[in-house]
Amino acid sequence: MEQERQVGVGPHPQPWPTEPHYDPELLAEGDRRNVIDTYRYWTVEAIKDDLAKSAVSLEIAIENWQHDSNIGTIVRTANAFNVKKVHIIGRRQWNQRGAMVTNRYMTIEHHPTVEAFLDAVSGKTLLAIDNLPGAQPLDKAELPADCVMAFGGEGPGLSDAMRAACHTMIMIEQFGSTRSVNIGVAAGILMYEWRRQQSLL
Repeated sequence: MEQERQVGVGPHPQPWPTEPHYDPELLAEGDRRNVIDTYRYWTVEAIKDDLAKSAVSLEIAIENWQHDSNIGTIVRTANAFNVKKVHIIGRRQWNQRGAMVTNRYMTIEHHPTVEAFLDAVSGKTLLAIDNLPGAQPLDKAELPADCVMAFGGEGPGLSDAMRAACHTMIMIEQFGSTRSVNIGVAAGILMYEWRRQQSLL
């Protein structure tokens, strides 16, 4: 019978490191978290603080009117690209399963309304990510360094209030029979393209 593959690493060999960013419990029991090797045995707060030092200026906003399960996927992707902040607009509660615990290492802010969100990001360039008429194709779009990308729910997309507040709308070109890609997939494409344009790959 094939042995089940274990994720992560076991207990740290003795003697243990004594620097304050190490978690004694993880050193003793092993670190089975989904983190890169650099952060093995580190505390959650130490990882979060270290990521903040190298976070990029990009911020992500997600409208959470329908408790969309894709929010977790977007948060996990935002962690992978080390964005500065994630804004969740609408319901405070969201399905965290898809985030795979990455939300613990990030700055996530909740805003009950679009108006409250707009006050928080005043002065930044807002980009609506949607495929409605008039949207600019991604391959022609310039993504500013100091911007916030706004994503709506799967199906309804962005609210009228959010679209009206955004400086421009960007769409991902489609080449098959479907008119759109999953919003979690779209977020990953946009974040990668932003880093490519900023020469941060």
